[in-house]
Amino acid sequence: MDQEDRIALFLDYENLALGVRDHHGGRAFDLRPIADALAERGRVVVRRAYADWSYFDEDRRMLTRSHVELIEIPQRMGASRKNAADIKMAVDAVELAFEREYISTFVIGTGDSDFTPLVHKLRELNKRVIGVGVENSTSALLPPACDEFLFYDRLEGVEVPPAAGRRARAARPAGTGAPPPAERPVEPPTEPPAEAAPPAEEPARDVDTLSVLVAQTVAGMQGSSSGEVTASGLKRTLLRKDPTFSESDYGFRTFGELLRHLAGHNVIELAAGPAKGDPEVSLPERGDREVAFALLRSVVVDLAGEGGAAALSGLKDQLRRARPDFSEKKLGYRSFLQFCKAAATSGAVELRWSADAEDYLLTPQTA
Repeated sequence: MDQEDRIALFLDYENLALGVRDHHGGRAFDLRPIADALAERGRVVVRRAYADWSYFDEDRRMLTRSHVELIEIPQRMGASRKNAADIKMAVDAVELAFEREYISTFVIGTGDSDFTPLVHKLRELNKRVIGVGVENSTSALLPPACDEFLFYDRLEGVEVPPAAGRRARAARPAGTGAPPPAERPVEPPTEPPAEAAPPAEEPARDVDTLSVLVAQTVAGMQGSSSGEVTASGLKRTLLRKDPTFSESDYGFRTFGELLRHLAGHNVIELAAGPAKGDPEVSLPERGDREVAFALLRSVVVDLAGEGGAAALSGLKDQLRRARPDFSEKKLGYRSFLQFCKAAATSGAVELRWSADAEDYLLTPQTA
């Protein structure tokens, strides 16, 4: 048990409940998918939810059954509905961070960007912060501030209406806390709304994109550290780059399954690591890189001719004509110039800067 993370869960309940209702076809918020996701990450020792519970009577029963402490934030006439809950939740979280040193992880359930300073402060106090929010009502400022961010819509057990996951973000600013049902004016039916704009396309999450991301990350970790790169360290680094990263978005059940798939496609190599189930990850020393260097050399020979040189500008396009799937990023290089420098180091080509041409020139390496 001493090795387990102790987790404190804080829910800006109105933000989550209204976000689910507005973007999931009026469905009720369900704590179980969040609880299950946190159970995989550690032991939840504090559960608190903040709201004016007179507006969430049914939800109160559900949360009580899940052993959540309900913090009442009554909304008095003339008081700011939003800031009262925000300030109370932020003060309680910081107070707990000082009083309970054994709590290593704070989970902040909200999509409101006003909680970003709280996230920064908790991380200053050496606490890991996981955010949870509804995708279409989460401010773009909040996920990058966290160590990890879980979109409620993508959690196991959440049923999302077909259009909800792809719908463009609502016009209402994220995290502003819409009025509760009792305070919202009821508008009479009007003529049918105009045809909705085409849904915003989600960013591509294909394995090819994933290969580039992993190869670049492993290369960067190898270059900045003398120690080996482990699977657990790689996963933490990927989350630091993108707190919303999840292997399930690419169709893999576990991170280990993802790594085995990439190893099978020669993107990475796996070897026994310092602990069971935590293999060492590295880039292939041979194989695709040697093939790519040979391809570069052959293209330079064709372009340069006898005693000539090929300019770096436009060279990548020539490589892609010869091999359409060429990508230096899949090989772990951050730029085409870095790839060419590596090829020069390996002896495949010679690379030099030409002041006259104001470009790098490549020539085939002579024996």
